[in-house]
Amino acid sequence: MVGKIHSFESFGTVDGPGVRFVTFFKGCPLRCKYCHNPDTWSQEGAEEYTVDQIFNQAIRYKNYWGKDGGITITGGEPLAQMDFAIELLKKFHEAGVHTAVDTSGYIFNPEDPESVAKHEELIKYADLFLLDIKQIYSDAHKELTGVPNEHTLAFAKWLSDHDKHMWIRHVLVPGITTDEKELRDLKAFLDTLKTVDKVEVLPYHTLGKVKYEKLGIKYRLEGVEPPTKEQVQLAKDILRGNK
Repeated sequence: MVGKIHSFESFGTVDGPGVRFVTFFKGCPLRCKYCHNPDTWSQEGAEEYTVDQIFNQAIRYKNYWGKDGGITITGGEPLAQMDFAIELLKKFHEAGVHTAVDTSGYIFNPEDPESVAKHEELIKYADLFLLDIKQIYSDAHKELTGVPNEHTLAFAKWLSDHDKHMWIRHVLVPGITTDEKELRDLKAFLDTLKTVDKVEVLPYHTLGKVKYEKLGIKYRLEGVEPPTKEQVQLAKDILRGNK
């Protein structure tokens, strides 16, 4: 079995606790307007790696991980390559390495027994989920990403019901995800979950714009500026229950 991989980051510090070896999977069913990795959407040009090849490359850095670090799989959407993701996480889990999955949750289908069974296998080996809830309203989520959000919200509830730890991530885009009512409705949903350890507010930025130009893809948020400090602080206060 081989995985379609975009790249690796040996000393990641923003995708989970501690220092982490981050593996970027290639391929994603979403087309988020603010995505800063459009080069991971397609699997075209991917490098192929076996589980052992990635494990042997990553484990060399184990001394730097300490008690909190480990491996994170991200993308793209890593769970679009579910079987490979399971085998990779299993390998690290059995070696005593902390494992995290950065996902949109879109792959999860609560009405499909096979999907549920795959995710039940996955959570045996995943210690933490970094779950991106991009918009709490389904229509607005579809406008932003190309797909509705029912699977994502169902996955959040399913993870909570299975006592799996989560960090919730919410990208703050002026005029799209900065509305106070939307933020409060998102907070109300998060309050129904029992295993959320942290809520991360990620300010929108334009650092990935150059990638769109190189790929010949239209950048759909042209003219949208990053959020102000006040907008970021308000979102943090609401989503963390301080206001």
